[in-house]
Amino acid sequence: MKQALQLKIGQQLTMTPQLQQAIRLLQLSTLDLQQEIQEALENNPMLDVNEEGDADTPASEEKNTPESASDTTPDTEVTAHADQEHTEETQVADDNWNDEIPAELSTDSSWDDTFQSSSPGSSRDDSDGTFESNDTAEETLQDHLHWQLNLTPMSDQDRLIATSLIDGINPDGYLTVTLEDIHEHLRQQDGIEELDLDEVEAVLRRIQQFDPPGVCARDLSDCLAIQLEQLPDDTAWKKQALTVVRNYLKLLGSHDYRQLMRKARLKEPQLQQVILLIQQLNPKPGATITSSTAEYVIPDVIVTKQRGVWMVNLNPEVSPRLRINSGYADLVRRADNSADNNYLKSNLQEARWFIKSLQSRNETLMKVANEIVKRQEGFLEHGEEGMKPMVLHDIAEAVEMHESTISRVTTQKYMHTPRGIFELKYFFSSHVNTNDGGAASSTAIRALIKKLVAAENPAKPLSDNKIAQFLDEQGFKVARRTIAKYREAMSIPPSNERKRLV
Repeated sequence: MKQALQLKIGQQLTMTPQLQQAIRLLQLSTLDLQQEIQEALENNPMLDVNEEGDADTPASEEKNTPESASDTTPDTEVTAHADQEHTEETQVADDNWNDEIPAELSTDSSWDDTFQSSSPGSSRDDSDGTFESNDTAEETLQDHLHWQLNLTPMSDQDRLIATSLIDGINPDGYLTVTLEDIHEHLRQQDGIEELDLDEVEAVLRRIQQFDPPGVCARDLSDCLAIQLEQLPDDTAWKKQALTVVRNYLKLLGSHDYRQLMRKARLKEPQLQQVILLIQQLNPKPGATITSSTAEYVIPDVIVTKQRGVWMVNLNPEVSPRLRINSGYADLVRRADNSADNNYLKSNLQEARWFIKSLQSRNETLMKVANEIVKRQEGFLEHGEEGMKPMVLHDIAEAVEMHESTISRVTTQKYMHTPRGIFELKYFFSSHVNTNDGGAASSTAIRALIKKLVAAENPAKPLSDNKIAQFLDEQGFKVARRTIAKYREAMSIPPSNERKRLV
């Protein structure tokens, strides 16, 4: 086999470090982007935040004004000098260093191939926080029960049993371990050989009298019964409600009212009053004590209507305006290969590309958001019923981008509208054929289903077939199985579970 050299011409798609960085920033959520910007500000001395008012009054104009030059005091000279260092956002006053920095890195290269890598960011000292910031532990259900236990007179053995019971309660307030397991554990681990199961049962009854009502119940029936027993004796329909929750709770859950009235020996008006009393109880008593921290969604774009026209603007709170610190950029010297100068050049180029990637991200997000608002004005004007069918390909073709780019832009990005905050993915939906040959959005169909279910007779709820017939009368061709799929997606129970007594 003879060896030979051959030349071939071909095309190959490669990604430069700049493109990789732009794609990575494009797909970040708001919180991840803020964290990325914060890390860049900590690691790169060339990056600086453009404070409010810096760009409004450039220092160069103040310096060149004769009046300001004649009336300048020592304090104003310092202020003017500080403002001059922070005026330009992405440009540096002296362009001499520009020649030594390449416009782009070579393909498939890294920062270390050309420049020195940046110094790692300084880790935050967790011990610097104030006393108030460290004291952020929220009271749990166990803490609340232990506090009541300490105020309850009880023997040492009963207190040990109560502690084991409280430790076995989940956040909803239910006992997750059996009394037999607790009894066996106390006998083996704590050496209480003469402990009887009746004693564990007695301590359980005492804990079930703690706040919140219904805590330490073994199941839903037990939880509701405990709450009913704590009601005053003169409460109307208390006895009948106890009978229902203890013996016929499954029939009540399945809305089998005929069977329930026959077994509980109640008439329909009486059963209505019993159900109203049971609905006032709390099936998850522990949730009233255990508070969850609210997580707020920060919108990326804000949509408002101004003079009859829908306008899209970036949320200024999402990311701060960054700029090149001209004070450090002026330190870059030409024809200097020292370690310090190379370090400054590396950070300067990283800062330029980081700002450019952020600008590219914002421009792409604005293009996609404007096109979405343009196509979904019906939703903004009339709600979900005005939603039009739209897929990623429609937006990609309109803004002349690839569908994968549109997918990255619309993932974990949110839009604030007068109708609420929605993820950009929410505005994309499949189409449903209409009788006149047109198409309707599946979101609009879901809104119509929700509207029909809300207006139905509770005693005779609409079946999926009946909903399909109503939609067909309005011009929408929707199969029964599609109705069932949409209904389940909206967490709407079937007709037999939606039945209520009038």
